[in-house]
Amino acid sequence: MTQTEPKRLFIKTYGCQMNVYDSERMKDILKPVGYAPVDSAEGADLVVLNTCHIREKATEKVFSELGQLKKLKAGTGGRMVIAVAGCVAQAEGEEIIRRQPAVDLVLGPQAYHRLPEMIARVHRKIGERLETDFETLEKFDALPKTREADGPSAYVSVQEGCDKFCTFCVVPYTRGAELSRRVDDIVAETRQLAGQGVKEIVLLGQNVNAYHGRPPRNEPGVETGAAEWGLGRLIRHLSMIGGIDRIRYTTSHPRDMEADLIAAHGEVGTLMPYLHLPVQSGSDRVLKLMNRGHTAQDYLELLAQFRAVQPDIALASDFIVGFPGETDRDFNDTMELVHAVNYASAYSFKYSIRPGTPAADMPGQVPEAVKDERLQRLQALLREQQTAFNASKVGETLQVLVTGKGRKPGQVHGRSPYLQAVHFEGSDELIGTTVPVTITSASLNALGGERSRENAGVAA
Repeated sequence: MTQTEPKRLFIKTYGCQMNVYDSERMKDILKPVGYAPVDSAEGADLVVLNTCHIREKATEKVFSELGQLKKLKAGTGGRMVIAVAGCVAQAEGEEIIRRQPAVDLVLGPQAYHRLPEMIARVHRKIGERLETDFETLEKFDALPKTREADGPSAYVSVQEGCDKFCTFCVVPYTRGAELSRRVDDIVAETRQLAGQGVKEIVLLGQNVNAYHGRPPRNEPGVETGAAEWGLGRLIRHLSMIGGIDRIRYTTSHPRDMEADLIAAHGEVGTLMPYLHLPVQSGSDRVLKLMNRGHTAQDYLELLAQFRAVQPDIALASDFIVGFPGETDRDFNDTMELVHAVNYASAYSFKYSIRPGTPAADMPGQVPEAVKDERLQRLQALLREQQTAFNASKVGETLQVLVTGKGRKPGQVHGRSPYLQAVHFEGSDELIGTTVPVTITSASLNALGGERSRENAGVAA
């Protein structure tokens, strides 16, 4: 490799949208020091596993991947640098270094801005290999001010960390306390993305609606004052940025839902009619054991408020079945809540023990066979509801943001306002534009349609 050739960077991303955002920012950080992304770990100069600790057996999956990378590293004569980042790195950093000597450096989700410095240490064989500080604001201040957009939709992180301490969750221990970015920084990042043709931004946070950021400085026409801005006011402000046609946010928590954010769904045209609001269980007894801080009725009343201001809103949620102590009656309460809400989409999982969390030591651990049976019943109902929601759009004309080529020649795909995947015939020139599509078919996971030449009656 000559000095003018870029060094090859491969990042494998696990888990949530926040990790996807973090991986994109790692690329931004490493570009000035000569790294260019490649599609495979083979022959890469630097491989980063950006890990997630939420799912079952996450740590063992990482070690399995590291075993394969160790072989690839040997094939490069040891030249390949292997890094483990993200939440597994935060929780299991010392264990990773102890068990897998091929790993050169380990860094938590609030320390990846130090990647260039850590790589330099590896090459010089000096300094620590482990960075797991919780300096979130320092990370954001250190990130490059420019980003390279990768398509017409982009993630923008506005909040990190969690103060809720649900008894099943490791996020407060791996991401740290809740922290909100400054409005000025979010606006600058959004404007920069809009200048590259981004049409949709997705605001990210572990509890995104816990956002309370410092108001902008010297923004024309904005009364700054001393009060922090909530997510609703931030969305209203971002909606005025030219070129941004769509705004979404994820993931929210019932305890942090403010009236202004609910009202924004009925007032801000660029805020999409889609809400992902995890409930986890429909049983008040289980919700208390989970330390969720709300009841099933609280949750239903929140959804009623959203539907009052935006009747067409699509609702999504997360569910955990088989939480310690969950009885048949508790599970039936969850099924009743799902029937009452009628979801457009949802994620559901069996409870799995996370060492170090309070739930790991709770009595009444549910047998796997019982968890399996309950999950199958819940998922069957959720699939039925999602299929019905998609089918209800057949015959409607929806505005579709075209995000890429379809699987078939002459086909493109995109997203509806309700976050459904939509496929239709069209040229590549449509990528990055929003076009009206009349829906002609629906399945569990996607819609099919035909481009409409009429704009009348188009869903916003």
